Amino acid sequence: MSEANVLFDAPGPRARRRNAILTAVSVAVLLGIAALVIWKLNEEEQFQGRLWSPFIEGDVWTNLILPGLWNTLRAALVGSVLALLFGAVFGLGRLSDHWWIRVPAGAVVEFFRAIPLLILIFLAFFVPPAVSPIIATGPLGTFQRMAVENFLFLFGVEINYGTVTVPAFAALVFGLTMYNGSVLAEVIRAGVLSVPRGQSEAAYAVGLRKNGVMRLILLPQAITAMMPAIVSQMVVLLKDTALGFVIAYQDLLHAGFKQVPPNFHNNLIQAAIVVAVIYIAINLALSRLATWLEQRSRRSTKSAARTLTAEGAPPAAGLGPV
Repeated sequence: MSEANVLFDAPGPRARRRNAILTAVSVAVLLGIAALVIWKLNEEEQFQGRLWSPFIEGDVWTNLILPGLWNTLRAALVGSVLALLFGAVFGLGRLSDHWWIRVPAGAVVEFFRAIPLLILIFLAFFVPPAVSPIIATGPLGTFQRMAVENFLFLFGVEINYGTVTVPAFAALVFGLTMYNGSVLAEVIRAGVLSVPRGQSEAAYAVGLRKNGVMRLILLPQAITAMMPAIVSQMVVLLKDTALGFVIAYQDLLHAGFKQVPPNFHNNLIQAAIVVAVIYIAINLALSRLATWLEQRSRRSTKSAARTLTAEGAPPAAGLGPV
C-alpha cells in the first residue's frame, strides 16, 4: 500500500468528476462509432440471413472451419513444443561460462529475434527450392546427398530429382520456432537470473557444482517465475499462426477468407466476424490460463523468484562462482 501511495495519488473530488466526465464522453463516442458501423453495414445489406446462414450449416463447419481450426491448433502445438526446446537450449546456453557456447548462442538468439516472423516464413518456404539446383549439382556424393534428403524429409521437406518442395506447414512451424524460441530463450535466461543470488551461493557453499545448482536449485524456482511469461508467449505464437495465410497454409484464417466467401455470396465480413470470434475465444482461454498461473506463482511460498512479464526481466543477480 505504501508503494502504491508513492506511485499513485488518490484522485480528489474534482479529479473524480473529471474522470467520470471523460469516461462518459469516451463511452458515448465509442457507442456512436459502433452505431455508425452497424448502420453502414445494414445499409449495405450485410445483415441479411443468406449471408449468415452458411455458418449454421454442419457441412461448412465439418468441411472448412473445423479442419482449418485443427490445422491452426496443430501448427501452434508443434511450434510451441519446438520453440520451448529451442528456448531452453539457447537460453541456458547464454548462461554458460564457456564463451564458445555463450557467444554463438547469444548471436543466434539476437539474429532470429531481429528478423520479422513473416520474413522467416518466406525464407523457409522460398529459399530451399531456389537453392536446390546448387545442392543437386554440388560436391556431395550419393551417400551424403541421400543422408541430407532423409534428414530434411523428417521435417516434411521433400526432394525429388533435385527439386525441393517445402510444405506450408513446415515453413510456418520453422518461422514460429525460430522467432518465438528466441523470445523464450530470453525469458528463460531472465527467469534463471531472477532467482536471488543467495540461493546459488548457498548451494555452492554446501558443495554442489554448477550443473547441480542449475538443475536442483535455480531451474525449479525459475520455472515458477517463467510460467506466466511462457504461456503469454504461447498466446502470441497461436495468433502468429495466422501468418500462414500468406503461403496458402490451410488454417482457420485461410478457410474463413479463401474458401467460405467465394462459395457463399461473398460474405467476407461475416466470415471475418466468425473467425475473429473463434480466435478471441481461444486466446481468452489461454490468457485466462496465464493469469491463473501468475496468481498462483505470486501466492506460492516455494520460490523467491520474481514473476516475469512476457518481455522478461532485467538480470537481478549472477549465477555465482563455479
